[in-house]
Amino acid sequence: MIRLSEDNRECVLSCEIFPPKKDAGFPKVYEVVDSIAALKPAFISVTYGAGGSNSGKQLEIVDYIQNKTNVEALAHITSVGFGKKDLEKCLNDFEEKGVKNVLALRGDRPRDMSDERFSSREFEHATDMISYMRDSGRDRDSLFIAGACYPEKHPEAPDKPTDIYFLKKKQDCGCDLLISQLFFDNSFFYRFLEYTEKNDITIPVHAGIMPIVDANMLGRTVTLSGTSVPKKLADLCANYGDDPEEMKKAGLDYAINQAVDLASNGVHGIHVYAMNKPDICKAIFDAVREG
Repeated sequence: MIRLSEDNRECVLSCEIFPPKKDAGFPKVYEVVDSIAALKPAFISVTYGAGGSNSGKQLEIVDYIQNKTNVEALAHITSVGFGKKDLEKCLNDFEEKGVKNVLALRGDRPRDMSDERFSSREFEHATDMISYMRDSGRDRDSLFIAGACYPEKHPEAPDKPTDIYFLKKKQDCGCDLLISQLFFDNSFFYRFLEYTEKNDITIPVHAGIMPIVDANMLGRTVTLSGTSVPKKLADLCANYGDDPEEMKKAGLDYAINQAVDLASNGVHGIHVYAMNKPDICKAIFDAVREG
């Protein structure tokens, strides 16, 4: 189970990977896991698609991380498309593999989900799923639950106070850790931490960092996350977008500067959205550790 230091003497480093879309990619993903595990992250989170697609592949990967490396696996689960029976099966499958860490998310609505099924789902929000897991007897000694947060406000929240209210509810329901959506301006994250402190959110908050190593990533990322783009990053994409090698270097340098600044200002942890690229993880981890 994930154990997080409470004294903030060292920034906790972790990363996210995703299952391959095709079975032929499996040998490669295990190579990715081995390379990242060698960097000694606190944990590696593993995604799956909306409504639980690729869940079988996810289970195989978290099993490998948990039992073949010395790193804790953090398995994503989403409330969209999950009923109580689905969740119980999912948690039992994880338990059989020795995986006791989950990241509880609402998730995106699957394209093939009907309006009727969407409106009648048993877990409307991630907080409903977190409450169910705790109320069903899974305490903090048997299950570690992480949740998501948005430094710039959840895109569906009408305002910041409402967003923080529901974030506090995640903590009150039994969440152990918050991992942020990606952001490109650290000032948003620092202001967000001030909000959490003023509203008695005391569980650790880890900063999510995604290096933009391909100019085409920026548009997709903003569309999916609603994250604002500083002029400096937009200029990097404009200047180096036609040169893949220089764009990768510039985008990684931008992310490294973000991570080092965050660590030097005492953030509890940094979670790297590494896109299954161990070299990206290594560059950021090394820079933070060297300080």
